[in-house]
Amino acid sequence: MCKKTNQSTSGTSFQDVTIRASVQDLTRALGEPSYVDNSGEDKVNFEWELETRDGDVFTIYDWKEYRKLDLNEPIEWHIGSFSKGNSLDAQSEVLKELSIYVN
Repeated sequence: MCKKTNQSTSGTSFQDVTIRASVQDLTRALGEPSYVDNSGEDKVNFEWELETRDGDVFTIYDWKEYRKLDLNEPIEWHIGSFSKGNSLDAQSEVLKELSIYVN
């Protein structure tokens, strides 16, 4: 089960692992985002800073949508971490959370 983190996520990066969900779905499953600026004027509108059950930090964020997002619209989200393995673990945990809290 993933949870909010107090660890630094500085230095995490995209490892070519994504998920598809809406802002609303992610918020229900993961809680409020760590960063919100849904203006579409920057590269990121929403970001969650989380850690896996093993304590590995990761982020979930939209990337270069350059528009205000509809909170119910499913989009592709990037998962940033320190390794591809960590991103795949994070993806698995987030998908489980989504299946529990969404529907």
